[in-house]
Formats: sequence, C-alpha cells, structure tokens
Amino acid sequence: RVSALCPAGHPLLHVSDIDLLRRYSSISPLASLRRSIKAIHPDVIIPCDDGVVAQLHELYRRESTMRPLIEASLGSPDSYSIVGSRYRLLGTSVQLGIPVPKTVRITTADDLVQWHRSAPTESVVKIDGESGGNGVRICRSLDESLAALKLFSTPTGSATALKRLAIDRDPLALWMSRRQAHREITIQEFIAGRPANSLFVCRQGKVLSDLCVSVVASDGPTGAATIIRRIENQGMTQAAQYLASRLKLTGFYGLDFVMASGTNIPYLIEMNPRCTQLGHLEFADQGSLAGVFSAAWRGESRPLDIKRPIRAQLIAFFPQARVAGGVCNQFIDAGYHDVPIDEPRLVDELMLRSWPERHWVARLYHSIKPRARSNPVVFEEINSTAAREVKSLPENSSASVLGVP
Repeated sequence: RVSALCPAGHPLLHVSDIDLLRRYSSISPLASLRRSIKAIHPDVIIPCDDGVVAQLHELYRRESTMRPLIEASLGSPDSYSIVGSRYRLLGTSVQLGIPVPKTVRITTADDLVQWHRSAPTESVVKIDGESGGNGVRICRSLDESLAALKLFSTPTGSATALKRLAIDRDPLALWMSRRQAHREITIQEFIAGRPANSLFVCRQGKVLSDLCVSVVASDGPTGAATIIRRIENQGMTQAAQYLASRLKLTGFYGLDFVMASGTNIPYLIEMNPRCTQLGHLEFADQGSLAGVFSAAWRGESRPLDIKRPIRAQLIAFFPQARVAGGVCNQFIDAGYHDVPIDEPRLVDELMLRSWPERHWVARLYHSIKPRARSNPVVFEEINSTAAREVKSLPENSSASVLGVP
C-alpha cells in the first residue's frame, strides 16, 4: 500500500491506486512531514526530492522515535552528512578509487584566484541543495567564477523565497531559505564529454539492481535528461556498489557522471540521494528498480509481475521530450516514448501546463518577467539503427510514481 505526501496541484493527485494522499504544507513543511509519518506509520519512506531528504535528516536529529524508520529507509546515519555534501561525497569516492574531477571547496575570492592559477580555464561552480541544474554554473574565466561565487554566496532574501512559494508553488521554499548558511560551494574541473546517469536500489549496503544510461538529450547543458539510452557500464555499476557498501545505504540513489571524450571513462560528479526519473522503467531482464525494491521488501528474489517490458534502448521521457520539441521529436519517433497510458488522468494532466503556471499570479508575474527557457542539448545524432529500434515495439508504455512517505 502506498501513501503519498505532496503539494497542491502535484501530478500524484492524478495517479490511481494510492491509498492516501496528504497535503505537504508550504508554511510548515517539516511539521507536515512529521505529522504524516506519525499518522501513516509507514514501513519505509521513499523521498523523491532533495529537500525532503534534508528534512528526513533533520527529523532524525530531532525525533528519536523516528530514527529506526528513517535509518531503515535511508541507511546508516553515518552517511547522512556525506550524501548531503558534494565535496565529502567526492572525497569518499576518491578513497574508493572512483574517478572524479578535481574538486575544492571555495569560500572566498582568493580561493578562486588560487584555483585558476593552475586549473584549466573552464571550470564548474556548484552549490549544494539545488537540483535540475539550478545550482550549477559552467565558468570559462576567473571573472565568471567570481560572479558565480557572488551569486551563490548571496543569501536568498525573503522576496525570493516568497516568489518561489507563491509563483513556483515550492512548499520547501521558506524552509530551505533558512538553511542557506550550511550550503557548501565548490569548484570542479570541467570534464569534456557527454553526461550519463545511473540509479541504483540497495538495502543495508548491498546493491539489489541498477540502471545505467547515457544522456541523448537534456534540458540545457546542465539540465535534466529528456531522452536517454540504456547502456551497460562496469565503471558506473562499480561506483554504485562501492558507495553503497562504504556508506551502508538503503533505498534509491542516483549518480551523475560525465563520460570523458576519447577515453569514455565515467567521472562521477555528484549523487542524488533519492529516487530519480529512472526508477519506473521496466525491462525484461530485471523489471523496474521500483519493482526490485518492492520485491525485496516482500522477501522475493526479483519482481514477479513484469507487465510491459521495454525492448528499445532509446527512451524518451513524457512529457519532457515532447515539450522540448525540435530535434527531440526524431528521437521520440525512433525509440520508446514513456507515456503512462494506464493512467489516462495523469496523461491528461501532464499534457497541460505545469500547475503553478496555470494560476493568474504566475501568468501576471511571467508577463512582466518572462521565464528563461533552455534550448535542448543533443549529444548524439539520430541514425538508422536507432530508427529501427521502435519497429518491434507495441503501441503502449507504462509508468509508476513513488511518493513520500
């Protein structure tokens, strides 16, 4: 049985077979999460948002009665400070022999001056606590790096937090704005290549299954993938195994890589300590990672009910690839379009503008200050092999959504 905690207007409201839906309060989200856990008494919590992970870590510190549940859901509490820090996570990866780009913490302009004296011109400045590429700046000079440091070092004012709450409908906007003093800023060596991702599911430090993909197209140079290709990569799989074992992890964890041009070595650049958009994809040889996790909780060795296994390696996410349009349409036609046809209400909802953009307040705001739109970035060309992948596929697809708690 699945219960979900989500904000008003969330697509989970249009998914069937959820036993109970609770509203995530935007005024007191931590208290909302605490009340939901106490009311539902879940066996496991599956976070699908970085801010939710931070809140679970906070509840672990505050609520001794919830510690067994949170530890059973996320793994050893010794790992919480590491998965929440990009710098510490990459430092642990170096100890495990996982290839990572050179990364240092920065707090002052002098740190950047020192970095640029010896580092290549192109670097990446990042701040913890953001997702979807929002906290990432690719910098090609010291001046650009200094500008990124100034931007990330400036506390989000109450006006910005209220904008995120009222316009973007982000229920964690106010809570996250109060935690800014704890966010680390790093600068990282730029690795030329193409992005790749993996999602793995584990229990008590043992990886149960993983899924590795290369990114075919993304929403901007640092944005989320819209089209992916399933791959097998020993380096990516070993990285998951090493980190899960060292940190004694439980649950879903995503890893972001760059496949270096020329060598194709996967360099780990960060971890997403939550379920990502790969979790529901179902394949004949392993099922879905959501199914693997559920089977493990039921004491089964593997998913028993694989309804519609994906036979293509090329997968276009719905509605992201459709919204991107342009060259992405060729890949939609050539691969597997991940439309959740078993959930017609969800399909209808996803075909509309996002829920926050439908409100008059957002429309008025963006009429004055238009939303910045990213152009899709394509990392490979369509070819005849990809075009043939779809020929043997049935005209259907499926998706499932996991919520918190």
